[in-house]
Amino acid sequence: MIPAAELQDAERAAHVLAVDAGAVNDRDDLLAVEEPLQIRIAGGPDLVTMRTPGHDLELVAGLLLSEGLIRGGEDLRLLAPCEALEDVVLVELEDSAPPRQAVAARMGLISSACGVCGKTQLDRALLQGLPPLPPTPNYSSSQLLALPARICDAQRTFLNTGGLHAAALFDAAGELVALWEDVGRHNALDKLIGWALLEQRLPLHGHALLLSGRTSYELVQKSVMAGIALVCSVSAPSSYAVALAREFGVTLVGFLRDQRFNVYSHPERLSLPAISSA
Repeated sequence: MIPAAELQDAERAAHVLAVDAGAVNDRDDLLAVEEPLQIRIAGGPDLVTMRTPGHDLELVAGLLLSEGLIRGGEDLRLLAPCEALEDVVLVELEDSAPPRQAVAARMGLISSACGVCGKTQLDRALLQGLPPLPPTPNYSSSQLLALPARICDAQRTFLNTGGLHAAALFDAAGELVALWEDVGRHNALDKLIGWALLEQRLPLHGHALLLSGRTSYELVQKSVMAGIALVCSVSAPSSYAVALAREFGVTLVGFLRDQRFNVYSHPERLSLPAISSA
């Protein structure tokens, strides 16, 4: 298993006044770090994303793939940190990659709060030409309900700061394969997808994804681009996320916590009890 990402400089001390039951204490606390990363694409515009430092190459690789700026590792000529400057990643794309103009059309400044906020357009055509998602994995209710506890145990930085999201990958048997953390929920997923790309594990057919926060449109899009057919979250999905999941064959599960969950699309991948007649 790939452990929770060992993020460099992911935590920073801060002096706080802690108020609890009317008592005020003067103490130090730990914060999740959020800093900009500049992505310099040769022949294209520079991109800036806010992220938790660490595993920047995986983040950039996953971002480029999940936004349709590359189609696979074969489109990457260079992916490397800039030796002269910190917080800068250098990218060179092969001639086979999508046109550089697509970068300018789709991307801008990306905040850690919303992976779609910096885009100048939404491109549903990215998903149209992908092969259909497979009918696997097949999960039972008990397998689904066991997943949240497993990511809580593995989120090391979250336990210290309470400020990071996680994207966790499970195999067909419900075993944790990899978990990545970041202050941005879409960044955590991009790091996971980028790791899979660089390790030549894509597409992630037969796997399940568990997200620690709300499931929005771009997270479903990224999952489809990576070939993930079962997407779960401990929180709610948006209406657009549900519509996208239904259209492209994703089994979408929300509110997976406290021994309950909702299934919003394609329940055929789940072994569920009979529907109550009440």
